Amino acid sequence: MRGLALAALMLIGCGARPAAAATCMTYATGIVFGTYFGTTSDVTGTITVVCPQGTAYQIGLNAGLASGATLTTRAMTGGTGGQASLGYRLFNNASYTVNWGNTSGSGWVTGTGNGSAQAYTIYAQIPANEASSLGSYTDSITASVTGNFTTVTTEFSITATVSPGCTLTANSISFGTYSGSLINSTSIVSVTCTNSTAYNVGLNAGLATGATVTNRSMTGPASALLKYSLFSNSTRTTNWGNTVHTDTVAGTGTGSAQSLTVYGQVPAGQSAGPGSYTDTITATVTY
Repeated sequence: MRGLALAALMLIGCGARPAAAATCMTYATGIVFGTYFGTTSDVTGTITVVCPQGTAYQIGLNAGLASGATLTTRAMTGGTGGQASLGYRLFNNASYTVNWGNTSGSGWVTGTGNGSAQAYTIYAQIPANEASSLGSYTDSITASVTGNFTTVTTEFSITATVSPGCTLTANSISFGTYSGSLINSTSIVSVTCTNSTAYNVGLNAGLATGATVTNRSMTGPASALLKYSLFSNSTRTTNWGNTVHTDTVAGTGTGSAQSLTVYGQVPAGQSAGPGSYTDTITATVTY
């Protein structure tokens, strides 16, 4: 009877051993945008998850630390005075279209453990024309890996530097048909500079033989010339040249495109032969 009792106790002891709980771990690299000049900036980072074979999990990213930030409107803080903000977004797909949040409805990422490290790419973007002051910006994101186990988290940094930078585009000027009478026309030069960046936009003399910024010409058949002028004011009294602080147009960037009107004029009384007349002007932004 004692032998039977001992065997029964041994069986009970084996049946009472608890099953091992699934455990996971995670880590991530920082997101480094580098220098932002006002055009769209796309970079990537990586979050890595290690879970046991067959363990289902979800990866969520929080809104970050910026005041008022949400899962879809994240922001770094810094710049002049340390209180400016620089907006950015985090996506879970290579086309930068699916936001990465921390619920199934906000784009969290799901996976199943295989016992080894599984890496996921974080697609980060600063949109174009973010109006932020110059300086360094930072944020911190908490990534959470959840499932039928104790949640594990990791933090990674988001960094960027806003430096002076500008881009420039211009439209053509068409004077139409010239019959000897004065013709006025306009065009737009669009300049985009980072917020608070001082700039000057200049227009060169063009391609005509002997042209200067105050004596421009279009060239036609047999190298014939048709004079015209470019001004920076609507009354067409201030010539637009390319000597900074003398005859250029100055401004301060906002991070968004700023339109500058070019006021063109073909003077009356010119004896130009029939045909097409053209010239090419180079616009330059100095900052």
